[in-house]
Amino acid sequence: MKRTTWSGGILLGVALAASGCGYNRLQTLDEQVNQAQGQIEVQLQRRADLIPNLVETVKGVAKQETTVFTAVADARARLSGAIAEKNVGAMATANAALNQGLGRLLAIVENYPELKSSESFRTLQDQLEGTENRVAVARADYNRSVGDYNTLIRKFPENLTAKVFGLGTPREYFEAEDAAKEAPQVKF
Repeated sequence: MKRTTWSGGILLGVALAASGCGYNRLQTLDEQVNQAQGQIEVQLQRRADLIPNLVETVKGVAKQETTVFTAVADARARLSGAIAEKNVGAMATANAALNQGLGRLLAIVENYPELKSSESFRTLQDQLEGTENRVAVARADYNRSVGDYNTLIRKFPENLTAKVFGLGTPREYFEAEDAAKEAPQVKF
């Protein structure tokens, strides 16, 4: 009977210690970071899915611009690969490369007034612009969640709990590269 009481006392002590150590808060913030990363992935994938339609629309008018089309397709493939890997750093890098390709693609449009007046192109452009805004919001939400998580794992006693449960590694921010700090400006 003494062994049962002793075991129960230990379990009660562990439960009380765990309740004050921030474990639940760590789990909540870790899950918020995962959800926010999922939103970035969804929005980047939505953006990547719009790109082929945009390229095909431009291709129909500007057939001689194949190097730009190839660059955009390659950048889109790298972004899709980074999303599949769930690698935040690779997503940020691939997103920046896609921004460059899109900038060149949209510069081509300036040379083709019939393309700028196309209803399907304008619709795609509006969808792309809306997606750019969604990506920016998702990135801000993700970085805020990462900041909250990274701050908590550095505080005492949560830092001890984080290390014990393997949560002590700071999460990576979704950083925009220097060339991609601002969203591309699309004007028609």
